[in-house]
Amino acid sequence: MIQTRLKTEFSQLFQTQADAVYFSPGRVNLIGEHTDYNGGMVFPCAITIGTYAAIKPRKDRRLRLFSNNFKEKGMIEISLDHLIYEEKDAWANYVKGVLAYIEQAGNSLPYGFDLLVEGNIPSSSGLSSSASLEVLIAVIAKDLYDLSLDPITLVQLCQKAENEFIGVNCGIMDQFIIAMGKAEHALALDTATLHYRHVPIVLGDYRIVIMNTNKPRELVDSKYNERRAECEASLKELQRKTAISHLCDLSVEQLATYRHLIQDELRYHRVRHAVSEHARVKEAMEALTQNELERFGKLMNASHQSLRDDYEVSGKELDALVSSAWKQAGVLGARMTGAGFGGCAIALVHEQALDHFMSEVGNEYLNEIGYPCAFYVAQVGDGAGRIA
Repeated sequence: MIQTRLKTEFSQLFQTQADAVYFSPGRVNLIGEHTDYNGGMVFPCAITIGTYAAIKPRKDRRLRLFSNNFKEKGMIEISLDHLIYEEKDAWANYVKGVLAYIEQAGNSLPYGFDLLVEGNIPSSSGLSSSASLEVLIAVIAKDLYDLSLDPITLVQLCQKAENEFIGVNCGIMDQFIIAMGKAEHALALDTATLHYRHVPIVLGDYRIVIMNTNKPRELVDSKYNERRAECEASLKELQRKTAISHLCDLSVEQLATYRHLIQDELRYHRVRHAVSEHARVKEAMEALTQNELERFGKLMNASHQSLRDDYEVSGKELDALVSSAWKQAGVLGARMTGAGFGGCAIALVHEQALDHFMSEVGNEYLNEIGYPCAFYVAQVGDGAGRIA
């Protein structure tokens, strides 16, 4: 098992035994994309691939950090007295950012630690490897320093680290589900109020298949921030005549009434996606609760069409996977998941069709795009915590 191997490697690397091993999952969002920063509903679940860490506290204020995923970076050594962003520290900036904001929130970090990290989330896949690492560090810090951090504050500090320390204007969904995930359940989260509930995932003979484009996706360098700016500009225009706080406060019918307030046609399409996607999430939660899987699948399809046409965040690779999936027998629905611009899509596939599905979609993708995709059958797991 990976945790046993990590403890052995930790002993070899640091010449001392690890005190504990932690795991923090990745996530897939079943439906509800680009709604989380627009005050809308999202419907993600945690998955059983993620980020592991072996750790031991130190007596001084040093951090010694090593990642098996970035061995070329070597051992990164940092002082708790110098938690600032430095490009040379690469992945370790996520560690520094989370600790810096935990400390700024009034918590004491009296000593450092040695940390060995390894993740099995494909890099830049859109399955939230960065949020997985952030929540992992926050949960470790909460235990290590016996901090009285409630779960929502912990999540908010992780989001703040990515927004302000790393410079990615992500919403709160990824950190929230990674911290709050529950095996065999999705999380219905209202991002405007942070009210949430766990909804059982009962898929019967169907499975969630993750389809990885193998196209790297870098949020900082993508059009993600541009989409956020377009939504924020539209919100200001709508607020001149409405009392809304978020775009998703509008119903689809209300948007039709007020569309003249949005001065740019392209930005109207961005808003239409956010508002309609919010409505789809609420309907999808109802469909899943009532075991109406075909209805749920159709909503997945409509979500992808909206992301492709109105929000324009899919791209040829994701569209190739999803359009191929739609043609296969035993598929109820498929859509991109995550921010887009590469990364992954998901499909709801009958278990007897899995092999044929992966073969056909894989061959079509290779022929169209020129390089292979990858498939994972998702298992829905728990949120971040200590495992050994």
